[in-house]
Amino acid sequence: MKKIFLILTAAFGLQMMATAQSVSGRNDEDELNAITTAVPFLLISPDSRSGAMGDAGVAVSSDANAQHWNPSKLAFSDDQMQISLSYSPWLRKLVDDMNLAYLSWFMKLNKTSAVGASLRYFTLGDITFTDNNGQVIRPFRPAEFALDVSYSLQLSNRFSGGITARWINSNLTGGVGVSGADSKAANAFAVDIAGYYKNDDISFGDKDGELAFGMVISNIGNKISYTNTSQRDFLPANLRLGTALTIDLDQYNSISFVYDANKLLVPTPPIYDQTNPTQIIAGRDPDVGVAAGMFGSFNDAPGTPVYDEQGNSEVIDGQLTVKKGSVLREELREINHSVGMEYWYADQFAVRGGYFYEHPTKGNRQYFTIGAGFRYNVFGLDLSYLIATRQQNPLANTLRFTLSMRFDKGNSKVQAAN
Repeated sequence: MKKIFLILTAAFGLQMMATAQSVSGRNDEDELNAITTAVPFLLISPDSRSGAMGDAGVAVSSDANAQHWNPSKLAFSDDQMQISLSYSPWLRKLVDDMNLAYLSWFMKLNKTSAVGASLRYFTLGDITFTDNNGQVIRPFRPAEFALDVSYSLQLSNRFSGGITARWINSNLTGGVGVSGADSKAANAFAVDIAGYYKNDDISFGDKDGELAFGMVISNIGNKISYTNTSQRDFLPANLRLGTALTIDLDQYNSISFVYDANKLLVPTPPIYDQTNPTQIIAGRDPDVGVAAGMFGSFNDAPGTPVYDEQGNSEVIDGQLTVKKGSVLREELREINHSVGMEYWYADQFAVRGGYFYEHPTKGNRQYFTIGAGFRYNVFGLDLSYLIATRQQNPLANTLRFTLSMRFDKGNSKVQAAN
């Protein structure tokens, strides 16, 4: 039998670090119950602009990376076409050869509609598979990619809708057998549904401003499997809601404040009986269909068990006794929060900052982000840097780089003022 530990590390361990970090120790009030899915690389922020604003981007002004955050924004773009290339070394505190690359493009079809496309490529670095005796089977470089196409349309002067179709391929083992079963590359098809509202006719005293709201349900698609015998896993279906408020301080200076909230639309792991690992004593059975899993994800948390002085939990008629209000509290903890700000000078230089928060029982990702952006003619460069708030955080010191080209740019505020 092959080294299952190594294979599972390649297939799931490193990916899970991208969406959830471990919480050590046990606290009766805060027990770890993180949600995990297949292909979590789909949730990694690919670009430097939103990456510098605490990973908030569903309602910020449109650019080519709206293909990831909210494709419906593309219908409101002032550019006729834009191309963007992003690169991020990933988990550099753990390994030195994991990275994420993201190429995105969009083009306006007319004043009210646009099409877009993107390619996301994530490599997990070099891994050597061995058997139980330590003999080398083969070296392999696990990789995943997603190819997207989108269409967006203005439905009114202030509202637009968008849809994205996505093909996903995840090859983590290169066909190496696991426990006697041949592994395979996993494939899936998914869609995103998005909406965007923008009101640029508001004011703050004598200052003009803009208020925007965005909504995206992403990665709605089939379950995937890496073998013919294993249980199929959910895609990271996700609901993201957000808002952005922009204030024009004068003809050269503007500042934006952004907020995103997102929640995985995937079943929460239940609590099983320790003496009968197949019996669920709190929560719901996660082995359900995609639609049932998405709708049930809003009220399927198991809650926090009640323990006596000896540390024992109470099970009555096959149901675990949980603390009052703990089910709702756990559901609210599954919402991640991103806040950020962006300052622009003359539409040429930007400074950004933000903060991302995930509850300790749901993964404990908590970090500050900073970044800057530059625009010169049709070219743009954005950089972002992640500052972890916890020691030994594998996400610490994460860098992102984004290069972009814009074509047929509409008049800027500075040019309009002149």
